Amino acid sequence: MSRSPISPKRGGDGGGLGLAAVAYIAVDYLRHLSPSWHELLQPLLWIILALIAITRVPFYKHWSAELRSALVFVAALVFMLCALLYEMISVRSVTAVLGLNWHRSTPPLPDTGQWILLGLNEKLHQVIVDILRARIVGLHHYLMLFVMLAFSVLFGSIEAPGLGIGARYMFTMAIGRLLRALSFASTILPSPRPWCAASRFDVPQHPHRWAQKFYVPYASDSNAIRNVIHHDMVYDGGVVQDDEYRPNWGLMSFLADFLRPVPSGEAAWINLLKKAGGGCNDLLYSGHMLVAVLTAMAWTEAYGGLSSVFIWMLVAHSAQREVRERHHYTVDCIVAIYVGFMLWKMTGFLWPLNNKKSRLKRLEKIESKLYQAAKDSDLDQVRDLLKQVDSTAKDQIGKERAMRFFAGGTVIFALTIVVLAFVLTSDG
Repeated sequence: MSRSPISPKRGGDGGGLGLAAVAYIAVDYLRHLSPSWHELLQPLLWIILALIAITRVPFYKHWSAELRSALVFVAALVFMLCALLYEMISVRSVTAVLGLNWHRSTPPLPDTGQWILLGLNEKLHQVIVDILRARIVGLHHYLMLFVMLAFSVLFGSIEAPGLGIGARYMFTMAIGRLLRALSFASTILPSPRPWCAASRFDVPQHPHRWAQKFYVPYASDSNAIRNVIHHDMVYDGGVVQDDEYRPNWGLMSFLADFLRPVPSGEAAWINLLKKAGGGCNDLLYSGHMLVAVLTAMAWTEAYGGLSSVFIWMLVAHSAQREVRERHHYTVDCIVAIYVGFMLWKMTGFLWPLNNKKSRLKRLEKIESKLYQAAKDSDLDQVRDLLKQVDSTAKDQIGKERAMRFFAGGTVIFALTIVVLAFVLTSDG
């Protein structure tokens, strides 16, 4: 009796996915070495990968599993978009609430990770230092690496459904982004780049009235801090400046206190959020590193092999670059790594699906027939029964034409998501 395959082996495509990942990173890095070759090779690489993936669509046998995961995928996408919207509001708010004068005058926090990297620059060979400084990989690279991983389900490189691992990735990302926004909005930390806010944000110079009342009087005077701790009440009766510009945003007018627009700035609140980017405070923990770690975790669990070691090396390189270029403090990267690790482990209920139990249940239903066929040495009957066990629920879900329509729609939708991800992360 032949043993039916339960799931594809990790790295089951002979390492093709790993080679594609290395090729993608190498070709994209040509933008720094030879822009003319980069302009030629990058579109060519994308065309080749897209055509290879499209040719595999008609031969994919797990569209029923994808259909069962479609609703969860859409729900995870909506949840992630809501989390990102909340994070964007929080990013702008923590930068605006204290005003630009605070950002200019507040020095960065001491960071021993930065000290270590500066010390290593003096000790290591210049070639190694240049490699550590190189801008090899960014946020959009990690997103694309995950897209390549998800699409590799068409080749049997990872376990189906591809929408299942996509839903897990976005759901985990949404939780991580919400926790991140709650973290950096709870305690406002000065940026490692004090000039950042003034160069990127159009907000008032002075603090918001909330900061004027609850923070400014007790910010630097040790006696004032001691008194407010003792009284546990606001006791300073100073004048609070309240000349905030409040545009008419309709139902969203309440955001004016959080976004703090200026008359000469953007008119629409959504445009203010688009300009927020990564923010100019220290945002504990690093969002870039969260994306990197989730991509590495997904790659390690779904595919494994030496290519996952390559992804983790990229993660380590990104972490030291975040600190070296002072986009984040060292603590931001460390926290992002273990938060991403733990969150990915906690969301395993979304993917991989427990297909073994469902197969065992179908096997139990035909156990008596299978035993009788084996007893009668009826190999054709045994083969037909095993096909029933391994078959997908295609006949139970819909006709073949409907499944093809779903397959085409899924591919188009997925490619649209990829394009939007590149557009929305083009500024990092």
